Parts: sequence; structure tokens; C-alpha cells
Amino acid sequence: MKKPRSKKPAFAKHYPYYLANRPVTAKTVLDVLDKYSGKRAARVSYADAAVVRKAIVAAHKARPAMAAFPPDKRRDVLEHCVRRFEERAGELALALCIEAGKPIRDARGEVTRLIDTFRLAAGEATRLGGEVLELGISERTRGYRGMTRRVPVGVCSFITPFNFPLNLVAHKVAPAIAAGCPFVLKPAAKTPIGALIIAEVLAETDLPKGAFSVLPCSNEDAALLIEDPRIALLSFTGGLVGWDLKARAGKKKVTLELGGNAACIVDADPGTSLDHVVQRLVFGAYYQSGQSCISVQRIYAHVDIYAKLRKKLKAAIAKLSMGDPREEATFIGPVIDEAAAQRIESWIDEARAGGARRLAGGPREGTMIPATLLENVPQNCALYRQEAFGPVATIEPFDDFDAAIDAVNDSDFGLQAGVFTGQLSHAMRAWDRLEVGGVVVGDVPSFRVDNMPYGGIKDSGLGREGVRYAIEDMTEPKLLVIRG
Repeated sequence: MKKPRSKKPAFAKHYPYYLANRPVTAKTVLDVLDKYSGKRAARVSYADAAVVRKAIVAAHKARPAMAAFPPDKRRDVLEHCVRRFEERAGELALALCIEAGKPIRDARGEVTRLIDTFRLAAGEATRLGGEVLELGISERTRGYRGMTRRVPVGVCSFITPFNFPLNLVAHKVAPAIAAGCPFVLKPAAKTPIGALIIAEVLAETDLPKGAFSVLPCSNEDAALLIEDPRIALLSFTGGLVGWDLKARAGKKKVTLELGGNAACIVDADPGTSLDHVVQRLVFGAYYQSGQSCISVQRIYAHVDIYAKLRKKLKAAIAKLSMGDPREEATFIGPVIDEAAAQRIESWIDEARAGGARRLAGGPREGTMIPATLLENVPQNCALYRQEAFGPVATIEPFDDFDAAIDAVNDSDFGLQAGVFTGQLSHAMRAWDRLEVGGVVVGDVPSFRVDNMPYGGIKDSGLGREGVRYAIEDMTEPKLLVIRG
């Protein structure tokens, strides 16, 4: 490994982008705002279409070198990243707090997950494996032996969103290194700094030239990451525009994680105390201001416990602290920008105009939206049908468990769902019938561990993340047949 550079302050005046492993300071810059104050916090170099094309060319040339880069050296690169992220954990958390407006406690948690994800990938780098095939299925094939091994698919392009600018980058970058795939990453324009710090650490390693580029750029200039035929796989995390990207992607493999309006069922016997259910629902609905693809958006509570649960939720929500994300006590920080806040506010207003009752919450203050809970939300409202991506949840009663499952399934999305139940038969029925990529029993749908398969069905996307599952998408089996 190269000698690490000295630690930089949480925000440098001007961050370079990384083209073919090397930092480049460009004249064109992007201002990164402090999401709480609205003031400029830093500038980053901004790439154009010509730079994106150079990155793809460099990555394409790096394919043989990356494929030949030994598994133990890939592991060493990833372990180096783990060590450096641990050393720079405070810097990474503060950068995340400022550029994303994420409360500092949540920011520290995301740094921990960044480290976990790279550590998992380091372990997988030397376990790609294959299988031995029995080819002697008839007299014709006697004497033949078969075996497979997994080989990298080639150049990968990654496009990541603003809400988890460290860990969602990690879930693409770390598996790509473990698999031996060169890549070009476009981080979200609102939160590029975490990705650039990751690139700075990668630049300290012995990865082959051209193995990676990290390029803040416009959506228009990123078109090549979608359409260029030299790219073998496109991995996109974001909104429903992902389906349009898939249509433009041509023959390349595409994986999509496009969010959802996650639901949680609370049965008559939730299998745990109602106080614990409330604690987890409040966390799931409002952590990092609800800006999570698996944030609790729809709560279905059995009529027998509905009134008590509603009362406890109102009381718990009222205790949440909203304010400066740098403050340790802050639970609700700003949403990403004023436009997002205005959209969320308009959806709340639409639901209330349609007859919904606001149980908790209050008026918007700039980018700050208080934790909001609504009941009796009409099913044709945006807040019910679409992804809120803000600190807003709805609640309604049910009297039949199968009807609750049907209500959860009445959605264009299907990422994850949560079920609190003390009945094994209900837990298994939920697993069988819920139209989602993952069912979490005894907790909220917002639960995720970074080695589990994560992804959805319907409009929520295609494919699965989770380090080992991402590596499967980034590799393919190569067959060897030996006659003798």
C-alpha cells in the first residue's frame, strides 16, 4: 500500500474528483451546502462528459489487470480501507452530518456500517469459488469432467443517492473490488464528499491503474454510464427514474433499488411489549428524518390494541428533539433541501384535505419538518400510494390479519415489510403472502444488516444487494470441460 496522506479536516476548501485512481482538481466546481444552515460548506471538482468518457476508457483498459489482481491483494485493499475508515471515523461522521444533514448519532452509525461492509467484502474476496460438475449423465459423456469458477463481468457503473452517501456507495464499491471489476461511480450531487473521501483512501492502495473513478457530474453528463456498451453492469439506487435508465441501458446487466412505502403490521398479540413496538416504530419512521427506502410509512394496527398504540405513539413522537444535526440530542434534522420539504408538506396537506387527521406534527420551518403521524389517510393520496421519503407515517386499524396483508400488498412497491406478532402461523403467513423482497418479524422493515440480501420486487427494483449477493451480480460462471 502507498503511504496514507495526512488527515484532512472534515471539509477541505476544494475536493478533487478521482479519474483513473488519481485526484484531479477542475476549474468547474460544485458547491456542497450545509443542509442545516443552507450555507456553502465546501466545493468539489465537477466532471463533464469528456471526463466521464475518459473514465470509462480507463476502466475498460483496466479489465485484464483487475481480473488478474490476486484475491489476496483485493482482500488487502479492502482491509486497508477498513483501517483507514476507522482512523477517519470522526471526520467521516461530521462530513456526513454536514453534507446530508444527518443527526450525528445516525452519522456515526452509518460510518460503522461503511466499515462493516468493507470488512465483509474483504472476507468474500478470497471466497469466490465455483463448483465441480458431474457430466457423466449418459454413455455419451463418460470420461468428461466439468468445473466452474466465477469471473468478473467487466466494467461497472454505479449511481448512488443522497440519503446514505457512505454505505450505499460501499455496497457497490466494496463488492466490485472483491469481484475484480473496475468501476466508475457517480455520487449524488447533493452529498458527494463521503464518496470522495472513500476514493482518497482507495488512491492509497495498489489497485491497477484505471480500476476506479469517482466523478461528481450532472445527470446529462452521466448518460454514458447508462448507455456506453463497454460497461457490463449498471447498478442504480434512487427513484423510479431507474426504470427509464434500464430502458436505455442496452445489453448490460442492470440492478435497481428504487425505494418503497414500507408497511408494518402490529398484530393483536405483537409478541413483545407495546412500549417496545412503539420504540421501534418511532425509530423506523423518523430516523434520519424518514429519508430511507425502508422507513416505516404505513402502520396497520389490530383494533384490539389500536387506541393504546396510537396514544403511546403520540406521546413518544412528542418527545423527539428536532434541530441542529450536530447536537447529540437531535433526532430529527433537516430533509435534503427546500424542494423536498415543500413536496412532503404538500402531501400532508393533500391527505388532511381528504379527511386525514394529524395526530402528531406541526408546520414546516424551511427544511425542517416535525415528525408527523396521520390517521384516516385516503388510499388515493400521494402519502399513501407513493414514497414519502420524509418524517411522516400513517396509521390505520385492521380486524383480520389476512386483510392487513392485503393492505400491505396494495402498493406498487415491495421492498421490505415488518410484522409484530406472537403467532408463528401469522409470521409464516406473512412470509408466504407479503409481496416484498424481505419480511422482518418482530421488528420494523427499516432493519438491515449489510450481509443480507436486500432488494425488492414490483416498482422497488431488480436484483439484490448485500455483499455476497452483489458479488454474484458482478461475476459470472466460467466453465471448464476436460476430456480424459
